[in-house]
Amino acid sequence: MKSFFKIQLVGILTLLCAGLATAQVSKYKCMLQMVNYTGEKAYIVVSLINPKGQYEKTLYMMGPDKKWYDTLKEWHKSQGKSNVKLNAITGASVAGGDRSITTFAIEDKFLNKGYKIRFESAVEDQKYYISDIEIPLTSAEVTAKAEGKGYIRYVKLNKL
Repeated sequence: MKSFFKIQLVGILTLLCAGLATAQVSKYKCMLQMVNYTGEKAYIVVSLINPKGQYEKTLYMMGPDKKWYDTLKEWHKSQGKSNVKLNAITGASVAGGDRSITTFAIEDKFLNKGYKIRFESAVEDQKYYISDIEIPLTSAEVTAKAEGKGYIRYVKLNKL
């Protein structure tokens, strides 16, 4: 009889811990509009930046060829000497005047805690923008339209 209660207690504790360990994640649809520029397609990396201004996580990479990732200088430097693996979070690079629609997920624990979503952009043989757009990850601002400073005209996120 004692072992029956022990098994039940262990089962209940396991269920409670599993519920606490599950991170709440929100998905966002990202609509990105580029300015009209001439030249190659832009590589854009979308990153989660912590309150200290450091890279926390790569959310999405627009640009399929790894040999050009080093043109996104600050992001690439933050990756260290590790072999960058971006499975399931990469898409096509984006040409001048084009529009891109992607989806990415962000853990809710980062919301309203001083984090930002950074859009870093680079075009071959042209200027590099470490912070083409930065969107504060707050309930009020994350879904507001944000204007770019470089190759990106604007970004609009919608919570799914």
